Amino acid sequence: MLKAGTIEFGGGAIDCTVRNLSDTGAALDVTSPVGIPQHFTLFVQADGTHLSCSVVWRKEKRIGVRFG
Repeated sequence: MLKAGTIEFGGGAIDCTVRNLSDTGAALDVTSPVGIPQHFTLFVQADGTHLSCSVVWRKEKRIGVRFG
């Protein structure tokens, strides 16, 4: 499942692709994980939902987040 999303933080926003979305977290594809803070709000455009996220891992162009 791929959905368009936006990582929102402190007045900034970065587009991402949401994959592996579950009740507890998700993997996000990003152009670069540089500059993405440890805590942010994920806006999932298809659902119109805002989710509070904490980063649990970072790879080259993907980050894993936990909700809450």
